[in-house]
Amino acid sequence: MKDEPLKNKSLFWDIDINMLDYDKHTRFIIERVLLKGDLPDWFELKKIYGIERIKKEILQIRYLDKKTLSFLSLIFDIPKEKFRCYNIKQYTRSYWNY
Repeated sequence: MKDEPLKNKSLFWDIDINMLDYDKHTRFIIERVLLKGDLPDWFELKKIYGIERIKKEILQIRYLDKKTLSFLSLIFDIPKEKFRCYNIKQYTRSYWNY
C-alpha cells in the first residue's frame, strides 16, 4: 500500500483525518469511499489498496446500499449472496413499513 492519503478529505468530515491509519482502518476507508465518494475517489482507492485488497474487504462490509452492492457485484463478478451486507439485510426484520 502507498502512503498517499485520499485527496477528498470531505469524505471523512466526522473524524480527525490525522488519526486515520490506512492499514488499521482499511475497511472503514473503503466503505466510506464506496458509499460517499465519486469516480475519482474510486480510482484513488484502487491506487492505494489495489483491486485484490478491495475485493477482500468489500465482502466483509456490514452495510452497502443496493446500488453500490449491485455495482460491486457486477464489476467483481461476485454473487450478491457472498457479501456480508446482503446476508445481514436478509436476516434483519423490518418493523416499520415506510
